[in-house]
Amino acid sequence: MGIDFISKLEINFFMKNCILISLFFSSFFGKILGQEIAKTKDEKAIYALIDQYSLAREKQDTVLLKSILTEEIDQLVSNGEWRFGKNAALKGMMQSSTNNTGNRMLIVEKVRFLNKSAAIADARYEIKNADGTARKMWSTFIVVKTKGIWKISGIRNMLPAKL
Repeated sequence: MGIDFISKLEINFFMKNCILISLFFSSFFGKILGQEIAKTKDEKAIYALIDQYSLAREKQDTVLLKSILTEEIDQLVSNGEWRFGKNAALKGMMQSSTNNTGNRMLIVEKVRFLNKSAAIADARYEIKNADGTARKMWSTFIVVKTKGIWKISGIRNMLPAKL
């Protein structure tokens, strides 16, 4: 009977401590998750930005492209050409879309924030050609938030090395 009483006291003490620890951690993680929600809004905006870029390239929509690119954008493409400024980037993008027909698909793999107004988005970039072949690359987008709107400031397209 004495052992049962001690066991009940130990269980009661253990349960109280578990509740206190749970409250502490839920409060702590609640603050962290609250910060994650704000980041998630920006992440969603960046994913949408890359989707807009992909759509604009597919439809050769220069009006949309102009609205999502910064004036000082620079773009390094897989053939080694480096385009500086919005006009050069637009001209090259339209020429590339005309010369390299096919369905373009960009799938963002991750977004890394450098600060509240700058981030890097890494994406798989695939162009499916009419003959059924696919050109598989990587794209890195440097994006900046200006006046509350995310825009593309840099693009790096890379072909994976063949081993």
